[in-house]
Amino acid sequence: MTAGAHDRILIAGVGNLLHGDDGFGIEVAKRLMQLSDLPAGVMVVETGIGGMSLVQELMSGYAALILIDTVQRGSPPGTLHRLEPVLPDLSGLSVHELRDYFADTHYATPMRVLSLLERLDRLPPVLRIIGCEPARCEDLHIGLNAEVAAAVDEAVEMVKVWAHELATAAIVPGHGSR
Repeated sequence: MTAGAHDRILIAGVGNLLHGDDGFGIEVAKRLMQLSDLPAGVMVVETGIGGMSLVQELMSGYAALILIDTVQRGSPPGTLHRLEPVLPDLSGLSVHELRDYFADTHYATPMRVLSLLERLDRLPPVLRIIGCEPARCEDLHIGLNAEVAAAVDEAVEMVKVWAHELATAAIVPGHGSR
């Protein structure tokens, strides 16, 4: 980690605005960018579906990452989930299998991006995800459905609470939780 990275927190909204509710993370990030009451050292980005932009940002070193995305867990649309990701164990993969796994990071899922960062030893020690159950995100459709749109304000508040908790918790690299 770079100097000062021990107290930096990245909040990243991911998704695809052209797939309806999949734009949830982007909408939350846009709202967060308009706030002035986030703690010092917090940066908010929206990466769309471009996984490499998230990798490049995290290469500079952060103590924590909060991802905002849609997650399908079988709950009613608009349900918010607080998650801590569990990354796949890639240690048994051959060089060719790893290449195939990371072949297209431009459209990578957040889990592949996190796995790549782990392989590069640039994964923040604290990872959190706020996921929203989508109603519709497979077909081309612009705009969030009513249930998902109604969850945006609650997600913004959840992210703010987490950001303040992390900022005041004196995050120490290597002592966070995953």
